Amino acid sequence: MTANVRGPFQYERRDEPVASPATFRRRLVTSGVIAGGLLTFSLALGVVGYHWIVGVPGWVDSLYCASMIMGGMGPVDPAPTTAAGKLFASAYAIYSGVMLLASVGLLLSPGLHRILHRLHVETDA
Repeated sequence: MTANVRGPFQYERRDEPVASPATFRRRLVTSGVIAGGLLTFSLALGVVGYHWIVGVPGWVDSLYCASMIMGGMGPVDPAPTTAAGKLFASAYAIYSGVMLLASVGLLLSPGLHRILHRLHVETDA
């Protein structure tokens, strides 16, 4: 006999009861930690890339450039001048957009699942 152990993203099925508030809070925290880790990794990747590949002088300026791209505000001066810098900036901008969508999906999934599950749970009445 196997235990019914679920991972953080294995939600209950339609015919199962809604998860307890403690389980829901654990899912929210888990989603937040994973999304935060992905965003932190992505920002670190951008900072290092802007400093070493694009050639932005100073780590704070590199952080500023990477943060503006990740936040959706767009690139800031100094613009990349080398081919490698331009390729990195382009790839990082696309990656940041995808990572933003993925992190929002991670953050919203427990709440959306709970709402949809409550709408589909059958009652005995």
